[in-house]
Amino acid sequence: MRPADLDDVIAILKKEVRKFFTPIVTEFANQTGDPFKVLISCLLSLRTKDAVTSAASRRLFTLADNPADMLKLSIHQIQKTIYPVGFYKTKSARIKEICQTLIDDYQGAVPDDLDELLKLKGVGRKTANLVVTLGFGKPGICVDTHVHRISNRWGLIQTKTPAASEMALRKILPGKYWIIYNDLLVSYGQNICKPISPLCSQCKISEYCDRVGVSHSR
Repeated sequence: MRPADLDDVIAILKKEVRKFFTPIVTEFANQTGDPFKVLISCLLSLRTKDAVTSAASRRLFTLADNPADMLKLSIHQIQKTIYPVGFYKTKSARIKEICQTLIDDYQGAVPDDLDELLKLKGVGRKTANLVVTLGFGKPGICVDTHVHRISNRWGLIQTKTPAASEMALRKILPGKYWIIYNDLLVSYGQNICKPISPLCSQCKISEYCDRVGVSHSR
């Protein structure tokens, strides 16, 4: 795929993903516009299926939907509430630590700056970019496994890691697509452009795809 093809590809993807479920973190952002809920739900979503993340996030936000109230909960309460998300014990401790930092260093507010977000323990570039884009509507490119895999599968970039993919995409992806790029590729990656045996016969952008690394498809 050439960068010049992106306008056509993005237009097709926008139509195609309407039939699929919205990624859960985006759903919380659309429903609440709350950067704190975007941050916490994103942390819970790591290595966890969307349905589990959705239920756990809703249970947790019923008990506490801001840093101050979250600190009133014990780690055991948080663990019990978010189970069975992946690594729920580690995530419970991280949530407490992050909320304490938000209170101590940011007056209880989630920072809207990528570098400041990266100072929060347990927050990596994927989460930080997602908070910046979905929580604040500011430019950022969130690269998860879907974005990394599909961008390379297309032949749009040639990178080895999600971090390298983010830097490469920052150079070639038009700014108007930065915020929506993650949502489009996550939805498409979960339903059509799957990691193993992608559904190439159903893909509406197959003519643009170089199929890098695809040995078997359906």
